[in-house]
Amino acid sequence: MKFDGIVIGGGPAGMFAAITAARRGQKVLLLERNDRLGKKLLITGKGRCNVTNDCDAREVLQNVPRNGRFLFSAMAACPPEKVKTFFEESGCPLKTERGNRVFPVSDKSISVLDALQRELRRSGVTVKTGWVTDIRRLEGKVSGVTAGKQQYDAAWVILATGGLSYPTTGSTGDGYELAKRLGHTVTPTEGSLVPLEGDEDCAEMQGLSLRNVAVKLVDAKGKTLFTDFGELLFTHFGISGPTVLSASAHLKGEGCRLLIDLKPALEESKLNDRILRDLQIYKNRSMENALTDLLPRSMIPVVLNRLQIPVDLQANSLNKQQRRSLVELLKAFPVQIRGKRPVSEAIITSGGIKISEIDPKTMESKLVPGLYFAGEIIDCDAYTGGFNLQIAWATAYAAGMSVCQ
Repeated sequence: MKFDGIVIGGGPAGMFAAITAARRGQKVLLLERNDRLGKKLLITGKGRCNVTNDCDAREVLQNVPRNGRFLFSAMAACPPEKVKTFFEESGCPLKTERGNRVFPVSDKSISVLDALQRELRRSGVTVKTGWVTDIRRLEGKVSGVTAGKQQYDAAWVILATGGLSYPTTGSTGDGYELAKRLGHTVTPTEGSLVPLEGDEDCAEMQGLSLRNVAVKLVDAKGKTLFTDFGELLFTHFGISGPTVLSASAHLKGEGCRLLIDLKPALEESKLNDRILRDLQIYKNRSMENALTDLLPRSMIPVVLNRLQIPVDLQANSLNKQQRRSLVELLKAFPVQIRGKRPVSEAIITSGGIKISEIDPKTMESKLVPGLYFAGEIIDCDAYTGGFNLQIAWATAYAAGMSVCQ
């Protein structure tokens, strides 16, 4: 069965690449190992699908901490505005929310998948279920693929099989192995945008969500690796939430700590005044009860324990040094990071096909003519906010536009 080209992987990047190539007159086969397309897409954004971010290409790249410069040409050719137009014209109305996050008006990821599948049909892409076990070459160039007992001939192949996150959706690293057999280098892979394991007393605050806090990730030497402002969640294993997921992209080595400013709107002197006022109001109560206006109840015993202040100490007995230590702790509450959660729990995979082996304008392999890459399989990853899907659309568009040149 002969096609002009084959796209391996029916996720966002694979579908978008197939549509882009087919719109340019190519006879395209899309092979997906699952029994349906877009399995991982359906669970993104908690089932709402954060399609992209409503910003320009330059701002997207500012939110790509790993190999952002590699994406310059691809992002210029397919910025968020072009992605938004594609979905609007494909029958998926969009809306923009806080942080310029773009979602379908329906608040359902199935609306995004339906739009992609409609365009696959309109552009004449052939979709088949097949587990690709080999990318064949003839005289050094791509000549087709083997999927099970079936062989498909083609002049080009786009590899868009994703990374290692959410393996139940089919992201099991198959694409890395296919690329390695063709001579490509796969940089070490790990989870990015992943929860972090922390101090044991995080479990005492399990389920506590903090809003409007400032976080700072520092290494063992105290060097600041990342700062952010927003939401954070304590869990049975440590910490999660948007600020933590973004911080995980910068975690380096052992001994890192996340410092949480619980009162970012108050300078230390103002916070000290606030605490003095509360202590005066609740002077005849225990410290555990005197801090209820200042802190969430589940956090108070942890804070007092770290300061070695008895929970039953009467508020008017707190001395100046203890109050000073309380101020300092609230402005930099430390969580010692033991490591990342497994890559299977990550939103995105960090690492992948080495970017120096890929042409940044076309996404074509520099080692194997006719082989292209798109999406998470490439060694690029970004923060939350629709930026990772934007990378998928942009690299897929670059590949799809280049295959028939």
